Amino acid sequence: MQSPQTFARIGTRGSPLALAQARLVRRLLAQAHGVSEDDIAIEVISTGGDRSQAGNVSLSDIGGKGLFTKEIDEAMLSGRVDIGVHSSKDVATGLPDGLALVAFLEREDVRDAFISVKAASLDQLPERGRFGTSSIRRAAQVLRQRPDLEIVPFRGNVGTRLQKLLDDVADGTMLAAAGLNRLGEGHRATALLDPEIFLPAPAQGAIGLAVRGDDARMAGLVAALDHAPTHTTITAERAMLAVLDGSCRTPVGALSRLEAGGLTLKGQILSLDGQTAFESQASGSDPLAVGRKVGEDLIAQAGTEWLAQWARS
Repeated sequence: MQSPQTFARIGTRGSPLALAQARLVRRLLAQAHGVSEDDIAIEVISTGGDRSQAGNVSLSDIGGKGLFTKEIDEAMLSGRVDIGVHSSKDVATGLPDGLALVAFLEREDVRDAFISVKAASLDQLPERGRFGTSSIRRAAQVLRQRPDLEIVPFRGNVGTRLQKLLDDVADGTMLAAAGLNRLGEGHRATALLDPEIFLPAPAQGAIGLAVRGDDARMAGLVAALDHAPTHTTITAERAMLAVLDGSCRTPVGALSRLEAGGLTLKGQILSLDGQTAFESQASGSDPLAVGRKVGEDLIAQAGTEWLAQWARS
């Protein structure tokens, strides 16, 4: 029997959701290539994003998305692990030299879930209630609908955040429906939010697989798990985000659909207080072109002065 080191070594964060995702990848790899799951190692790697959870601050204030991937990237580049398993929305648009995001599992539910032990919906939260989130996108979208609410910092894994609601830290919060579903906790959702109003984070709901750019064998193994429709939509959303990353740090939402006529992408940027929002939509067959078009149109609508104002906030 092969040892884990001779087939594949998966690097992952240690949260319950991250481990569930890594185990799913291990199972699918084993099935695709006719090996035992015991032949595929999972190595837990602590990331800066995980270590910052106790501080309960917004990721945008301490370095952004790369905080959840940096140490896994380093482990791949050093040869310690072969595959990085990520929640795609946590992956920066520019990967370190030598790494490539090569495959995506079939996308889960893209929607955000509203969760509360006090109210059946966001509309039913009490006047001047407390909404818990450390996502600037979710905060802005909530304030756009309910400007009376107070946003309170709210980080931690799924279990931690659910417990914070029980401890009355906040009256309501949002979590990705995909994460709840993968943990078998979908029943925790009080309501699923309309993605046309609460546009998800770019790449939300998709598990991304990264490998070293020069590791053709591993890229080939991982390619067997790639879900082409998901790859197309994520490519468009990340292309849009890449355009926006160079210009602003405003909240960003994205919603893409694949239909008979091709790909359609809707993008949104908002002010931090949610009171200003710009939206754009484009369709086409080339996901990179569609994503770039939406990103460029959002920048053109907002204007450089508006973008600079919120980038300094």
